[in-house]
Amino acid sequence: MTGEKVPIWIGDYVLGSYGTGAVMAVPAHDERDFEFAAKFGLDVKWVVEPSGKGGELSRDEAFTDLGININSGEFDGMKTNKAKKVITKKLAELSSGGPKITYKLRDWVFSRQRYWGEPIPIYFPVEFAEGADPVDCDPKQCEHTIQYDKPIPVDEADLPLELPEMEDFSPGDDPAGCLARAKDWRYFQRDGKWFARETNTMPQWAGSCWYYFRFLDPKNDDAAFSPELDEDWMPVDLYVGGAEHAVLHLLYARFWHQVLFDLGYTRHPEPFQKLVHQGMILGSDGEKMSKSRGNVVNPDDVVDVHGADALRLYEMFMGPLEAVKPWQTSQVAGVVRFQNKLYNVVRSAATNQNSVEMEAETTKMLHKTMKKVTEDIDCMSFNTAISAMMVLTNHLTSLKENVPREAAEKLTLMVSPFAPHLGEECWSLLGHEESLAYHPWVEHDEALCVDDTVKMGVQVNGKKRGEIEIPKDSDQDGAMAEAMKVQSVSNQVEGKEVKKIIFVPGRILNILAK
Repeated sequence: MTGEKVPIWIGDYVLGSYGTGAVMAVPAHDERDFEFAAKFGLDVKWVVEPSGKGGELSRDEAFTDLGININSGEFDGMKTNKAKKVITKKLAELSSGGPKITYKLRDWVFSRQRYWGEPIPIYFPVEFAEGADPVDCDPKQCEHTIQYDKPIPVDEADLPLELPEMEDFSPGDDPAGCLARAKDWRYFQRDGKWFARETNTMPQWAGSCWYYFRFLDPKNDDAAFSPELDEDWMPVDLYVGGAEHAVLHLLYARFWHQVLFDLGYTRHPEPFQKLVHQGMILGSDGEKMSKSRGNVVNPDDVVDVHGADALRLYEMFMGPLEAVKPWQTSQVAGVVRFQNKLYNVVRSAATNQNSVEMEAETTKMLHKTMKKVTEDIDCMSFNTAISAMMVLTNHLTSLKENVPREAAEKLTLMVSPFAPHLGEECWSLLGHEESLAYHPWVEHDEALCVDDTVKMGVQVNGKKRGEIEIPKDSDQDGAMAEAMKVQSVSNQVEGKEVKKIIFVPGRILNILAK
């Protein structure tokens, strides 16, 4: 902006791999630049000073905090964050610079020096000492050089390249890996010339980056997957994984997917449509589970005591899927009681020889529960789905020997995704020979999910004095009549003149009286 010339220096702390490899040194406001300037007697120009009362600029060390611009011409007096934006905008107007977002990605080391893994289908020419006849030389015995700067891909007709049989595949001391010891596999001749295979293997990423494609067509020996199945099943609708996957598997899987898309193997540009991160389960002390902290919970121990269904139910009932939640073994007993109640409800319906007609209250509650559980499963709100089933189970328990068979069957179907063993046992109790997995999912009647009545709070002069339940279509007069039947309300209004009534249908009734 000023036209002032800037000297160029070479510093050993500037990384050639970072950005362009050149940085603008600011000695007054960067610790390493300050040390460099002090060492070589360079000018130090202070352009930011501390803000606030009592803040003094020390000339003996770099000032690296936010502050107020000084010695900056038209930008003097600006706070650091604002100055950055204004200066960047000015540079853009002068066509001398502008804002830029730079993304950093660490190198992805693809090779592994171990036996287990896909062999990398690359080989290299082998060169013998000058004057040696390649026909008489064998690299397994003769001194040679592998020309790693001349890689050759294995012909597609020769794929897949398989690992050799080895009795000892321990790492060993050779940095080339244990496959370097499989000399009969590593070295081979072609057209009178010797070649050496790559001895590194691929990491687990090689398969996991595109496993979702292979799952479509696992028995296809002619292709990785067929275009028809790619069209039918891809892209993946939902991916559930921990937050650490966002910078590892999902990132690399997307790399591979983009390549497969560019090559025409898939017609879908993106692999996953939706990502959900499940929250971490902490130890009972609220800390991340760790052997060193002694707060690790072994799920096998929970299964041994309470069963797999109880473990599943508790994990889903702990809270929202995405939330971080502390484990409390003592609370597992709560879902065990729920299991027992549900089982007893179903057994009551199964053993009752008399036909029990479902009352209106039970019918409405059943259909509301079916709606909620279905919707909650779709949005992965498993804890609230279980809660709704608990409420329904408690209601059916209150019916004692008069549990309708239909309600027991619907409840069994709803609980089955959460507690499959319990679901199958209850289904069998109800006389079904075939697994409930083959039975259609529950369907609710929307009309039965709508309440005929609503509960409303009643206020007198702005304070809640009671609650009423009235028909959904009640008007103000009907609401007032019902409110006067509530003693706590009528006591506050008695002997006073009603000045105003605020009535919001289905929500509130407020009586202003003096």
